[in-house]
Amino acid sequence: MKKCVLMLGVAAILSNCAEMEKYMNVSSNASAQEKFRACALTEAQTKLKNGTLFAQDMSITKEEIVNTCLKKMALEAAGIDSEAQTITSGILNSLQALK
Repeated sequence: MKKCVLMLGVAAILSNCAEMEKYMNVSSNASAQEKFRACALTEAQTKLKNGTLFAQDMSITKEEIVNTCLKKMALEAAGIDSEAQTITSGILNSLQALK
């Protein structure tokens, strides 16, 4: 029952897009905490829309979101954005197909 109430609460919070949008879109000069919050909210909302937010234990989901956001922030700080990762994945997949 407690888990169900928690899930409903999180779903209600995440579904309020207009209110959450101000936390999900941050400027490039935002603090690390603001960027992390925006990333975590975006990842959680994506998982909610995909139906995977509550597919596994909450601690596992939390760890996935934290790791994803930390990786994105580290790559951004290093000057490597997600598009570069996508391009590299495409190149590797193409080369693997030739093998």
